[in-house]
Amino acid sequence: MTDPAQAPRMLDLPVGIDAAGTRREFDSLGEVEVPANRYWGAQTQRSLEHFSIGQERMPILLYRAYGYVKKAAAVVNTRMGLLPGWKGDLIGRVCDEIISGALDEEFPLYVFQTGSGTQSNMNVNEVIANRCIQLIGGKIGSQRPIHPNDDVNMSQSSNDTFPTAMHIAAYSVATGRTIPALRRLRDVCEQKSRQWADIVKIGRTHLQDATPLTVGQQWSGYVGALDDAIAEVEHVTDGLLRLAMGGTAVGTGLNAPAGFAEQVAAEIATMTGAPYQTAVNKFTAQATSDRMVRAHGGLKAAAVTLFKIANDVRWLGSGPRTGLHELILPSNEPGSSIMPGKVNPTQAEALLMVAIGVFGADVSVSMAGAEGNFELNAFRPVLISNYLRSAQNMADATDLFRQFMIEGAELDLTRLTENIERSVMMVTALSPVIGYDLASVIAHDAIDQGLSLRQAALANGVSEDLFDRVVDPIALTRGGSAEV
Repeated sequence: MTDPAQAPRMLDLPVGIDAAGTRREFDSLGEVEVPANRYWGAQTQRSLEHFSIGQERMPILLYRAYGYVKKAAAVVNTRMGLLPGWKGDLIGRVCDEIISGALDEEFPLYVFQTGSGTQSNMNVNEVIANRCIQLIGGKIGSQRPIHPNDDVNMSQSSNDTFPTAMHIAAYSVATGRTIPALRRLRDVCEQKSRQWADIVKIGRTHLQDATPLTVGQQWSGYVGALDDAIAEVEHVTDGLLRLAMGGTAVGTGLNAPAGFAEQVAAEIATMTGAPYQTAVNKFTAQATSDRMVRAHGGLKAAAVTLFKIANDVRWLGSGPRTGLHELILPSNEPGSSIMPGKVNPTQAEALLMVAIGVFGADVSVSMAGAEGNFELNAFRPVLISNYLRSAQNMADATDLFRQFMIEGAELDLTRLTENIERSVMMVTALSPVIGYDLASVIAHDAIDQGLSLRQAALANGVSEDLFDRVVDPIALTRGGSAEV
């Protein structure tokens, strides 16, 4: 361990390099010109030049997660006597800047890069090294006294750090944003279910009239579906708490000291407040991305639930004159550039489009996860990009759907009453009493002759007293057979 007295003094310098033009950086392949006002080095610059594909950049949440990975590694390497204390402290300080977002602009790489994420790992290593060098008054780009590989990447490989950062980023957004958004929607749906518990409406099956239920019962179905979706997302997200860190190149832990994996996981758990543990089998953790695939599968399943609810809501609000219009939806913005007064169910449409995006992303995630060839899954960047996009979009769209559509939704009680009065399928209640065949005749007569169900029943010999006792809308929502 280096004597603390020999440690260079850490300067209090703001983030940023006041320089113009380029500077010369180097790696094992030679020298590269890099923008002089950036902290990244040669390998990052090579990636920018060789993989400038499209407009999608690696998600910034991944790099902030990398801040925890590199800080935890520095802490453990220092504790084990592999890294001088002053270097560990210096790396830790810069990692805190990464975690806070202060260095976000230093991570410019595209999603479509090396499938192991090596270039993103080196992007982080180079930025940390150069920022550390700046903080002790050294020459940026010299790789001295902080080296991106020897110091920042000590006891590590891209093959274990990248999946570790993936899990941290994915777990963070799912537990911090997506699951809470689903819970908030679930709670508002439950409020609506209680509020509308005694309001009778006509049910629909096969898009056709069916027997009655209460609006509260219908919305309790949404609550139950969201409960199931939340439970599944929570379950598969917990699978991300196992970390690949410590497996280094192929899962054997080569160049990592004994106990490194367990201690790093414990440090990350302490830093984040989440109960991370080291993966039991590092060969599984690095050769597959199965836990990420299952985690996204949970998002897809939740998107199916959201799609059903949003679609129901926009149909129930259709109209206002020629649609179902059982729901009165909030008017958030004009719905047409040509039709004055038109208002559309736009929040539902947005959520539906997000859900469609999640369905498509799940195909990409599944295929990327399937490409776990031999000792490394080498399709991880596209996997984490799709996961984070799905999780963030779902959180945003779910919250906005709740806030601007569900919370302000009201019932068109006049339309609900009219539907009850015009309903024919309540004849189902008569069937156990008068028989299926006569009940069918009554239903067809009502439809064909434009009669109310009561009129058709009386015309076919059903007494007024029997009809009124049996065909009671609110009673029909409670199940069982009518007492006669």
